[in-house]
Order: sequence, then C-alpha cells, then structure tokens
Amino acid sequence: MELEWKTSPAPVAYPDALAFMEGRVDAIAKHGGRPCVWLLEHPPLYTGGTSAKDTDLLNARFPVYETGRGGEYTYHGPGQRVAYVMRKLPEADVKKYIWQLEEWIIRTLARFDVKGERREGRVGIWVVSGNTENKIAAIGVRVRHWTAFHGISINVDPDLSHYTGIVPCGINDYGVTSLAALGKRVSMDDLDAAMRDTFTDVFGADA
Repeated sequence: MELEWKTSPAPVAYPDALAFMEGRVDAIAKHGGRPCVWLLEHPPLYTGGTSAKDTDLLNARFPVYETGRGGEYTYHGPGQRVAYVMRKLPEADVKKYIWQLEEWIIRTLARFDVKGERREGRVGIWVVSGNTENKIAAIGVRVRHWTAFHGISINVDPDLSHYTGIVPCGINDYGVTSLAALGKRVSMDDLDAAMRDTFTDVFGADA
C-alpha cells in the first residue's frame, strides 16, 4: 500500500500525536491500513522511554510524558523535526529497522554536507566538530504486532538550552547540537524534501 506523507505546519501536542499513532498502528496491524510518515514539531516537552531513569530528569521545566517507546529521556520542541514512522516491519527484524532509521538520518544530513555517524553503545546519530562530539538526532521506536511507530528527531534550530532539564538519552559525557549550531541554515521545507528522497533510498519505493 502506498506510503502516506503527512506534514503539520503548527506544533502538535504530544497527546494528540500519540493518539493518532495508536489509531494508525491499530489500523495497519489489524486491517492493512496505510503506512504513514508524519513530519511535525512539538511544543517544548520531555518524553521518557522504557529505560528512562528518574535521576536523569534534572528539571521538569516543560511537560513530561511517559511513553512506551524504547530509550530514555529526550527533548522535543520548536526547531526540531520529528518524523513519526508507522509501518509494518516486513522482515520482523527490529535491529535492521533501527539501522535503517540511522541510515535515513545519515543520508539526510549528507545532503547538507554534515557527516552523521553511528557510535557503538550510543543510540542516535552523532557529529564531530573540532574536538567535540555531539548528538544531532535521536531515535526511539516501539513495535506492536510487528508494526513500528514513534521514530526519529533531527535538530534543525531548536533552543539547545532546553536540553538542560534532562540527561539526554542517559548520556552525560557528550552534548547535543543542531544544523544551525554547525553553521548550516536549513529550512524545514528543505529538510523535509531531503527526508522524503532519502527515505525511498533506504526503505524502497514501497515502504
């Protein structure tokens, strides 16, 4: 079934996004519903995954939502592109799917001359700038009846000080960055276009 691309121009409340994903995943899993990639921004908020530790929530300066996705605490807010991917995993292989999401981010960043890299034992995509290494993109996935949802986020130009309320993904030793902080002025429209192109490259035309 043809993939639906959905883009929201205004920030979407997290409970509304979660309700949509739950409904679409149920439709995909039980009724052969249409797979969907939803590109959006959220108002400032923190989410905690299934591995989140209370001690990593340093200052609940924004609303905090517990969620069933994998991973620990992360931040979402304006200037960050979130991509929620709702689709069947045809090979029932979660590790391969995570690799594909990583590859999607890496190829998207490459369109803007940014080298994103994987790191053993650290979830997400990382960039090296000078002597520092920072996270530019996060990944958090949930799978139900071999149907995946939640997805990825890429920092375009968020307020990076908002990350100080948490230990991002439980990692103290490294920081976070954005395309803007790397000197890349990228619009959401440009990023979205690149994400659509590279998604097909990674997942195929019938994803």
